[in-house]
Order: sequence, then structure tokens, then C-alpha cells
Amino acid sequence: MGAALARAAQWRAAGSGPGTLEITPLNESLLNQIIKFVEDFSTRHPQEAAFVFREPLEWKTQLSCSVFGEGYDINGATVQSEAKGKDGQPLLLLTASTLRVHSFDQLCCLLQIAMEKKLKEAQACLEANRDPIVKILGPEYGTVEGEDMSMLHLLDKVKKGNDPETEVKMRIFLLLRQLDLQLLNSSLKHVSQDVRLNPDAINNEVNLLKNLSGKGEETVLESLEYTSDYMFSNGCRAPPWRQVHGEICYLVIKPHDTDPLYITCSTAGVFLNGVSNNKGYHGVMNIFMLQKKVLKKKGEVVLCLGKPKRKPVAFLLNLLKYNQLQNGMGYLLFSFNFLFLFSISAVIITILSTCKTSGRFEDISESSSEPEEDEEQPVRHQEGNTDLPSEYWGIQKLAKYLKGGNPTATVIALCSMRDFNLAQETCQLAIRDLGCLEVLINLLDTEEIKCQIGSLKILKEISQNTLIRHAIADLGGLQIMVKILDSPDKDLKCLAAETIANVARFKLARRTVRQHGGIKRLVGLLECVSVGTTHLTPYQANDTEIARCGALALWSCSKSTKNKAAIRKAGGIPLLARWLKCSHANILTPVVGTLQECASEPSYRLAIRTEGMIENLVKNLSSEHEELQMHCATAIFKCAEDRETRDLVRQHGGLQPLSVLLGNSENKQLLAAVTGAIWKCAISGENVSKFREYKTVEALVGLLTDQPEGVLVNVVGALGECCQEPINRSTIRKCGGIPPLVKLLTGTDQALLVNVTKAVGACATEPENMMIIDRLDGVRLLWSLLKNPNPDVQASAAWAICPCIENAKDAGEMVRSFVGGLELIVNLLKSKNKEVLASVCAAITNIAKDEENLAVITDHGVVPLLSKLANTNNDKLRRHLAEAISHCCMWGRNRVTFGETKAVAPLVRYLKSNDPSVHRATAQALYQLSEDPNNCITMHENGVVKLLLAMVGSTDETLQEAAAGCIANIRRLALATEKAKYG
Repeated sequence: MGAALARAAQWRAAGSGPGTLEITPLNESLLNQIIKFVEDFSTRHPQEAAFVFREPLEWKTQLSCSVFGEGYDINGATVQSEAKGKDGQPLLLLTASTLRVHSFDQLCCLLQIAMEKKLKEAQACLEANRDPIVKILGPEYGTVEGEDMSMLHLLDKVKKGNDPETEVKMRIFLLLRQLDLQLLNSSLKHVSQDVRLNPDAINNEVNLLKNLSGKGEETVLESLEYTSDYMFSNGCRAPPWRQVHGEICYLVIKPHDTDPLYITCSTAGVFLNGVSNNKGYHGVMNIFMLQKKVLKKKGEVVLCLGKPKRKPVAFLLNLLKYNQLQNGMGYLLFSFNFLFLFSISAVIITILSTCKTSGRFEDISESSSEPEEDEEQPVRHQEGNTDLPSEYWGIQKLAKYLKGGNPTATVIALCSMRDFNLAQETCQLAIRDLGCLEVLINLLDTEEIKCQIGSLKILKEISQNTLIRHAIADLGGLQIMVKILDSPDKDLKCLAAETIANVARFKLARRTVRQHGGIKRLVGLLECVSVGTTHLTPYQANDTEIARCGALALWSCSKSTKNKAAIRKAGGIPLLARWLKCSHANILTPVVGTLQECASEPSYRLAIRTEGMIENLVKNLSSEHEELQMHCATAIFKCAEDRETRDLVRQHGGLQPLSVLLGNSENKQLLAAVTGAIWKCAISGENVSKFREYKTVEALVGLLTDQPEGVLVNVVGALGECCQEPINRSTIRKCGGIPPLVKLLTGTDQALLVNVTKAVGACATEPENMMIIDRLDGVRLLWSLLKNPNPDVQASAAWAICPCIENAKDAGEMVRSFVGGLELIVNLLKSKNKEVLASVCAAITNIAKDEENLAVITDHGVVPLLSKLANTNNDKLRRHLAEAISHCCMWGRNRVTFGETKAVAPLVRYLKSNDPSVHRATAQALYQLSEDPNNCITMHENGVVKLLLAMVGSTDETLQEAAAGCIANIRRLALATEKAKYG
């Protein structure tokens, strides 16, 4: 736990103090794992849980005295546990707000008391106790770098004497070490993303590869040399003006069998140069993204070494001999960490693996993690000078003054150019075609503020054009605009930020803004003292305008995943939260727009909740501005994946305005956002009850026709969640919602099909609804969706089929009427998707209730297919698989076949699950299987009796009876065996 906190957790510096844990998904995951460990500790390790810590864990708590109950003495502001150590001191002591805990037992109790605050308590505890193992076991067990001797000291102590306390400490140490490794492993992906290369790492690998280079056949390379022998004091060999860009050195690498490679090593990674010259820093192209893109396979990079067709693979084979990494399968598996740490080797491997046979390199370009659909493709226009309007010639006359005039003439030319209609495409393209765009960008780099302002005013207008945006980026305009954000002139900063907002609508532009420090500067524009002020002074109005322009630019930039992270690291979240409290729609719209873009990231969703932003998002749902309403609803849509957020939306009164906005069916973007927010909020049953009060279900049913697919997906998703309440299932029927839902089963949109199958299945739990679904041939449509190639659609359809079979009047005959239907569903047991398997098992459970259908699926080989699934650790699959096996035992020799196909022993292990529903289903299956003597023997050999005896006393009568019946069958077999043996 100490190493994970020191190396994996993400800390925020706090002046001279110990620092605090950032609110990030990684930290939340680490905290939840630690909480789970402590909560289970008393049950799993009672002796160790009673061990009294060397020093108490001490921190400032948010818990009040009133939350403590039985087992604690409360005296005013002081709470102490009745449980005491050998010295008579309480094992838990709360004085004012300071909490001291001396054992795992008390930590476990405290977490139970803290309830929803346990995450905050765990965070406060770990922030105050950066190396808790020292407090628990003593300073000799502290987290240290280098050789860890603590385990050897422990073993020596255990060998020298029979000290029970030392043995307990050793067990605790081992348990904590195991937790530490678990935490480090779970955070490995996050940790590896933050790794940066340094001169020492590069130098070490260069020396390694040099030692393995030469003329012999066993060497990996012919030669590897630096382009410069001079090394600066920091270990870099790159010129100082390139070191500022993170570059460390340049290499010329000569493989045995291809042209030389020219490589740039920088803190960001190792790169292949785009040109073959000795100026290594020219034409650099990122190779690391290529490794991800070309070689990724199931989380690993796999390079086949079997039957190589070209000699570059010799590099790999010889490298293997030195690193002893070859395995018997003829494959070399590199994790991404290995690729990153051995980055020069990784570049060589990647290049040689992507060479053409001739030895020339294919064109390699930098990839991006952003989705392709987010890319903006410039529209190409027909070139030519025929029939050009008068505006074109007017701009041509101004161009010469703009290019060759003095500052005064330039300003006049800029003002004259603004008199044209710059929103007109002809004018925009004339400025580009006549070379004015280059001049406008050059003017930004002058010290003439009037020229800069005039130029930016024009660029802001014409950058609405896609072609102009790309041209500005190509000409380096964004880099200059980012520098202007530091200007003391407020008008200049505003114009630069607004123009960046227009230009940064495609990936390359967004990346350029980030790489030149633009995100930090734009976040800085949000810092303003006038937040929340209703009546603004002129000075405050200027500040607010700067913040608005900054928010506009951040909104455009926030479509990039890396930019979202950059905004968070620059401190953008609390500033956005502050501006969310203001009442001016002109700044609220870009602020909420930025937040809703960023809400796709878990860290932002967590921050939006914890920073109290939900209340303001809800408040602005009632705004007069539809665009602001739309962005607020979209933010809620994304954030309401989390239960805590759904509860906050309800508590702040957000469900009613969302329901009211369903009436605005003309604005489809707003409607899609609102229905999405309602869908996610309806996942909580308490919210469904509120929606019933607001007649939301009736409004949603009215939106089932004549709507875009984006709206339909959300409407149907919301109806599916609202079906948690039986009354809503009836409401959907009474409002005529069943026919349009069934009709949507014929669609092709995968997300819509997943939601509509869920909604139809939920409605089918009502017999009256089922009659309508059956009459409309809905079950046949559901069954046909089992052929859909999408596993999510298959699983959702199979789940929906279950209530249809349960509630149909003549279910057996209905199922048999589907030609090839039973064979289709049995064959789905060969799927690799756990959700598909669980849903199909549930469907087979219902199908097998009809004897004729059970006979048919038995002929189709259902028993061996079910048996193959028995060795699973997935509790959901275990439950439905056990139920399916239980029902399939009712036909012919199926019980015997299950035993012969090795399904019995794995089922016994299901009884060790923590899920009571798995126990019930398994006990029923074992009871049915125990009718066969050979199965009884297998069960007994696998220790089933002891496990079932504990369940005979269960309050679940079904589990009781099944457990007792199985034990009785085993006992009868044992008695019969004894009687036959001894008479």
C-alpha cells in the first residue's frame, strides 16, 4: 500500500504540507480497492484484524459523534470505542474532529458507519498517513527505494523464536504487500502513460545496442552512432535551441539489411526522421503511435517470427538471444511498457517490421487518439477566375496596400477590408487566393497593436470557413495567436481566443494549441474576480468578456481527449465551476459546452459532482436560451451514468424541467439531449417514481414516431428504464406505445435495437402487453435479432425473449413455430461473449419448461454445450447456467450426460460464491443431478456435503429444500452402498 501511494497515486502539491490526492478515476479506483480490502479484512483474517497498530492512524474526519452507536461511548465531542488494547486505551478515539484508529477491526467498523462518506474518509486517512504500513507495523517496514530487507528481517525473527505477535505481523505484512502489488498492477496503465524518457535512459540503451553491434552474423546491428560527440552538462547532445522542445540526441542506425535509420530521441519518445540528413531534428515523425496502430492485438504488440520472409527479422532474433525472450510458440510479445522503456529497439523493430521488401520505408504519419468522425474535412471548391464578383477585385486592390504599406496605410487597408461582407465565401477565398492571409498572420507577429487587432478582427470572421481554418493552421497562425494570449491588451486577448475557437475545430489545430501551451493560457483567461456579479462595472465587463472568449476556445479544444486532460491539469475545473454560478447566458453557454464535452471523461464526471456543479446545471435547464438548455441536458446525460449524480439531479429538482422540455419537439438537438438525460436519470427507481408524477412516460410514448434515430435511442432507453414500475408498463400500453415499439424491432441501428429489445422485454412481463406483442409478431422479430452480428443486440434480444416465453399463453407451441429457432439459440452457446451466454442460458431455462422443446434442444446438443461453460467465474453466467442445467435434467439421460461431460464438479465450486442467487440456482441443479448415483459420487468427492449443510439452515426455502434434497440423495446412495457391502 505504501509503494502504490508513493508511485501510483496521483498527488497534488500543497505548499509545504503533505499534499492531497487528486480527484481522478485512478485515485478513486485505488481508494475503492483499499476500502474493499479493509471491509473484508475482519471476516477473512479475524486474528490479524484484532492486532493493535504500533501507532494509530490519525486524520481529520468529517464524521460527527452522532453517527457512532453501539460499541462506542459518547461524551460530548469525544467518542471512544468500548474495545480496548492491552494498555487499556480505546482502539478508536474521536476528539473534536481528530480521529485515531488502532486496529483493522475498528477501521472496518468505521467504514460501515461512514456509509456514503467512506471514500472521503479513506482519502483523508491516506493523505494524513502517507506510509500507513509504518504506523501499523513500525518504521522497519517502511516503503523505501532500493533493496527491501523487511521480509528477511521478519523471517529471521520467526526462525529465532515462537513469538505469536511476530507471526501475526508477518501475515499482516504479507497481506499488505499483496494489496500493494494489486494496486500497482491496476494502476500500471495510468503510470506508463506518464513515463518520460531522459538522457540516462537513452544513453544506457545506446550502450547496450552498441555492445550488440558489429560485422558478425550474431550481432543485431551493423552500427549505431550519435550525430554529435559533444554532450552538455545535462546529458543531452541536441543543440540548446532544440533541447527546449524536449529533444535529447540524434542517432544514425545502420541495420545489416536496410538503409540507415535517422532517429530523434526526445523526452516524449523516440522518433523516425522524415529525411535522410545529419540534421536529425528535421522532418520528425512519431513512431510510437504507429506501434499502437499497426501492431496492437488484444492489448499486446505481437510480431510473428515464424517463417520470416525478409532479413530485417534477424534483428529481432539476435536481440532475443541476448534478452532471452523467445518462447516456444514462435512469437515475441512486447507489452507497451516494454516498448516504451526499450524505445530505440522498439522503433527499429517497428520500422523493420513495416518495411517493404525492397528495404524502402512506407510513409509513416502521426496518428491521433481522437475519433475520426471528429475530424473536419475541408471542402474543395472549383478553382478559376471566370465570373468573379466585384468584391474579389476590390480585395485585390487592397492587397497591395496591405502588403507594402507603412503601419498607417496597413491599418487603413485593414479597416477598408472589414467593410466587405467577410461572411461571404467569395471574400474569404479572395483573401486566401490573393496572398492576404499570409500578410494577416505576419501582422500578428508585429508590435503594432492596431495592426494586430485589425488583422485578428478579419481572421476571426473569415475563419468560419473550413478552408481558411486549415490554411491558418498550415501557415503557423495558431502558434502566434497562442503567444498573443499573454498580451496585456484585453481586446487583443479576446480576439485571439475567439479566433482560436474558430480555427480549433479539427484535430491538427487542437493539437497545435495544446503543444504550444495554449490550454494553460486559455484556462488563465477564466480567472476573474467578477464571477457571479449581477451588475458589472466596465472593468468587470471586460474581464467577463475575456473569460467568455477563453471559454469559447476551450470549448473547441475540449473535443480532444488529451486537451481535456490538459484543461484539468491546468486547473480549469474549479474555474469552470465558478463561472457556472453566474447568470449571463453569453458566458454560460461556452462554459457548459466545455463541461459537457469534458463529461465524457470519468475524472470530469467525478469533479462535476463533487464541485457542486449539478445544482447549477439543473438551474439552467429553465433558462430562456435553448442552446444553454441543450448543453446542460447533455452534461446531465453524460454525468448521470453515476448513481450519486442521478440522486443529485432529483434532489435539486431537475427531473421536472427535463420532463417539461419534452414538449419542445421542434428542436431536435435539445430533444436528443433531454431524452438522453431522462434515460440515464431513470436508471434510479426513485427518479422513475418522480417521472410518473410528471407524466413523463406519456410524453415519451408520444415521441416514438417521426423522430431522428438519436432521439429514438434515448426515448426507448428511457421507457425501458421506466418499466421498472409495473404501473408504467400499463401506461405504455394504454397510451398505444406497444405497436411503435414492436415496429422499431425491424430497424438497423444497433444502439436503438439494444434499447428497444430491452423495452419490449420489460413490457412483456405484463400478460396484457404480451398479448399485443404476440399479435404483432413481436416475439418472432426478437428471435430474428439473435442472428444480428452485434453481441449486445444478441444478448438484449435473448433477455427480452425470456419474459415473452414466461407470459405467453401457449409458450411451447409459440417457440416451436419458429422454424430453426431452437437450433439458433442453442448454437449461441458457442459465443465468446459472457452477456450473450448468460442471456441465452436464461432463455433456455424458459424453453426447457416445455417437454417437447426440451427434447428438441437436447437433440441439438444443448447438454455438452452447457457443460463446456461450467468452468466460469462469472456469477451472472453461473446463476443462469445452473438454472438451465437444472431444467435440462428433466429429459431422458440428460442427468447422466451432464456427469459424463464433466459439468458436476465445477458446479460444486459455485456454492463458494458470495451471490445468494447463485447458491439457490446451483443447489437446485445439484439436486436434479444427484438423482444419478455417479453424480452423487462426484459431488461427495468434491466436498459438496459440507457446503450444502451450511445452506440447509438458510431463510430461502427454495435453497433449503434443494440443499436438503441433494444431501438426502447422497446419503441414500451411501446407505445403499453400505448395505450392499456389509448386508
